[in-house]
Amino acid sequence: MKNWKFYNALFVRVLFVMILFLFSVFLIYKMFYYNAILVGLFAIVMLFEMYSFVKNQLLFYDRTLLSILQNDFSTNFPEEHKKDNFKSLYLLYDTLKIQQQEQTSKELVYKSILNSIDTGALILEKENEEWNIFLMNDCFSDLFKVPKVSHWKYLKNYLPSLCNEIEKSDFAELKSVISIKIEEQDLQTFILQTSLTKTYNKEYFIILIDSIQRVIEKKEKEAWINLMKIISHELMNSLTPIRALSQNLLQIVDQEKLEEDDFDDIKSSISTIINRSDHLQVFVENYRKLAMLPTPAKEMTPINTLFEDCIRIMSPILKAGNIELINDTHSSRSVLIDKNQMEQVIINLITNSVYALEEKTEKKILISSFTENNRFFITISDNGKGIDQEIQDKVFLPFFTTRKDGAGIGLTLSKNIIEAHGGYLSYQTGEDKTTFVICLI
Repeated sequence: MKNWKFYNALFVRVLFVMILFLFSVFLIYKMFYYNAILVGLFAIVMLFEMYSFVKNQLLFYDRTLLSILQNDFSTNFPEEHKKDNFKSLYLLYDTLKIQQQEQTSKELVYKSILNSIDTGALILEKENEEWNIFLMNDCFSDLFKVPKVSHWKYLKNYLPSLCNEIEKSDFAELKSVISIKIEEQDLQTFILQTSLTKTYNKEYFIILIDSIQRVIEKKEKEAWINLMKIISHELMNSLTPIRALSQNLLQIVDQEKLEEDDFDDIKSSISTIINRSDHLQVFVENYRKLAMLPTPAKEMTPINTLFEDCIRIMSPILKAGNIELINDTHSSRSVLIDKNQMEQVIINLITNSVYALEEKTEKKILISSFTENNRFFITISDNGKGIDQEIQDKVFLPFFTTRKDGAGIGLTLSKNIIEAHGGYLSYQTGEDKTTFVICLI
């Protein structure tokens, strides 16, 4: 650090004190004792002033460096010290102060983001082989009715079951379902996911937890919102032209005299109104099919018989589309199902595969079945174009379709039928293959 002004001032003081002492010695030599004593006393005073000058300089350095080490930038740097001797020290202090302010701002943003997440989040920080709570978001605090404590051992007093589960895993990464009792309430089931991360010499343990009931309610709410959007869209597509044409008809019949062109307009308007009404009626009927699905009338049905009947029904369509269907369900097993409803599901899935193969040269559909973990699986695969990623979360949504002539209820109805049988319907898709999986329990 090049503090030339400080060194110059110190050099001048040392030189002046030395001159005073030498002058005092000279006066003693000349036997001017009183004058020598006065000059010597003045030299001693100057020596103390030089000591005080150096000490103050070093103390300011020491206090400033101590503030930097303790991340304390609350004091303002004196204006007179921002230049000359302390210029470099001020630049260091000011740079670190700005960096700390930026870091504090980032931390506030991170906390704000975590507090806005609708999932309980808890971040632990490891210090001296012990875990302390680095951050607890609002959702976690509200979900478990716990205050924002700073120590893990305090949290154990409020949530012993959660803490014991994490300690049992030795703070390792895990993903599981646990049951937790909150205050005096009944046991509730939660989805727990944890992860461990290290940064420099620090270890952080991240805990994400959410109530299964909340997740289900969230999904149901999203599904209802999407459904209402589609219903509103369909209704407005029909009601808007019907209203406009009705107003047009009212204006025509209010005329004193009707021309031949007016009769043509009336016929055209009425025809359009009937078409849109028919479309609306079909839409409502389709909705009724989804909302009023009858309880399955289950009976033991041979798998071979089920698929033979479905293939026979679809055979003309498959032949017309030049599609090869491979039936790999050679099983003598019988399952407890509603045969008519299950036929509808399989026909819907094969029909979807037929449309997926329209642009393919080689067209194949594979039907197979297998048993695993006391569950019976049926798979229907095709080598079509697959399901685009942007619509993968919408395939089971009521009235959603990518076909111009589609009603958008086939997959939704199929999913409802399988769930009414106590099973589930899922799919796997790739670039050149899509497989729908029926699981019957």
